[in-house]
Amino acid sequence: MSYDVAIIGAGIVGAAIARALSRDGVSVVVLERGAAAAGTSGQGEGNLLVSDKAPGRELELALHANRRWIELAADLADELGPDFPNIEFERKGGLVVATTEAGAEPLKNFARSQADAGVDAQIIDTSEALQLEPHINPGITAAVAYPQDSQVQPVIATEALLASARRAGAEVRCGVDVLSSIRSASGELTGVQTTTGAVTAPTIINAAGPWAAEVASRMGVALPVRPRRGVVLVTTRMPHRIFRKVYDGDYFGATQSNDVALQTSSVIESTAAGTVLIGSSREQIGFDSRLRAEVIREIAAKSTRVFPFLRTASIMRAYGGFRPFMPDHLPVIGPDHRLPGLWHATGHEGAGIGLSISTADLVSDLYAGRTPELDAAAFSIARPSLAAALAADDGAEPSTRDGAA
Repeated sequence: MSYDVAIIGAGIVGAAIARALSRDGVSVVVLERGAAAAGTSGQGEGNLLVSDKAPGRELELALHANRRWIELAADLADELGPDFPNIEFERKGGLVVATTEAGAEPLKNFARSQADAGVDAQIIDTSEALQLEPHINPGITAAVAYPQDSQVQPVIATEALLASARRAGAEVRCGVDVLSSIRSASGELTGVQTTTGAVTAPTIINAAGPWAAEVASRMGVALPVRPRRGVVLVTTRMPHRIFRKVYDGDYFGATQSNDVALQTSSVIESTAAGTVLIGSSREQIGFDSRLRAEVIREIAAKSTRVFPFLRTASIMRAYGGFRPFMPDHLPVIGPDHRLPGLWHATGHEGAGIGLSISTADLVSDLYAGRTPELDAAAFSIARPSLAAALAADDGAEPSTRDGAA
């Protein structure tokens, strides 16, 4: 059978795109080598944040997504009905704090710049922060409240998007690995060869997250997306004492760093079940999935600077995942000028859950020939900020690229 579009990857980005295109009347198949949401989408906290993004193109994408998630959560509930699990969308708000004197003014200045760009960023004093989070360290030196920050259960949200896509006619095939491209005599993509046979589609969308470089390599082009490892700790159940997503002000610096070495910062929140999720770490170590004691130790120690009561908490498990890192810290969304028919939707790093819906809107608008609300050129593979990385990857042997087959 032939399709209009084949999407590689059944994480939340691929699922959102499948839904958007299918509802536009496009014939779509989603190809996933594992299970839906089994990769990055199933290994995160479900963050839908504006608080961690500086003024610029990513923040514009996040503000668009912030509005769209409210609409999407209501639409999915109406469409799928009460028998489908709730995606647990919650506009819980965020609180960002500084724990040192040196960090206070930079945090406030960052919040002011965000407010100028349209973010609801409220600089508050310590007493107000303690009213919002009574168990926070009273020695914090600055605090900013972000009412727009939200949360979703990422696996359920992915499954809901796929269920909606199926209702609109999309087909989802799991356990199917894409091996290579199929091209016409003139070099255009006409489909892909998979472990279960050929799939015919003139448009292939690479939504494989941190594995997108491997997929691109199999299509015959280089893509400078790299896996960036992150770890989250989960405590045993306890009385509910954290009411928002709370993190320290150095988190933004960690997200924007290109350093391959380990970086940690505190991101802490409670779950409905009574556990506490504690992050986060970032390091570029390829696809090495081993948990390391020093990473867990550093994450745990930093969390107690924000919530001292966590010193007596018990960790019942730790899990890690890989985020799709791009060297200029922007996702790649849209067609690849080097290979007609190939599109990309990857490189969101730790923001893919939140930005998935806006990514899908941008892809569906571009595919339909509509004028997008967002600046498509800012996320193009042809943008100037990626030129050096693309040139370096084009000159490398496939075996030397992180994530290459």
